[in-house]
This record gives sequence, C-alpha cells and structure tokens, in this order.
Amino acid sequence: MRIGGLGTPELILILAIVMLLFGVGRVSKIGGEMGSAIREFRKGLRGDEKETTDDEQKS
Repeated sequence: MRIGGLGTPELILILAIVMLLFGVGRVSKIGGEMGSAIREFRKGLRGDEKETTDDEQKS
C-alpha cells in the first residue's frame, strides 16, 4: 500500500510517534471528532440534494 510515497512501515512509524506525543486517549478523541464531522458533512450534502430536488418538483 502506497500513500503519497509512504509505505506501510512508514505509516505505522508515524502512527506510533503520534500516539507517543498525544497519548492514546487524545488520538481516539480526535478520531471520533473527525468521524462525526465527516458524517455531518455527508448529511449536509445529502440534505442539499433533497432540498434541490424538492424545489425543482415545486416549480
């Protein structure tokens, strides 16, 4: 697996360094917040599509 020129060993090393710097609790909290932000963003995109479709049907 290559992401931007980084292989699996490099990504594991970066993850380990982040865990050491911030701690497991903080990293999991950040991950949870990012997940909920992505969910809200997707929900917002779907909401915009429904509103557009509803507006087109009214015309």
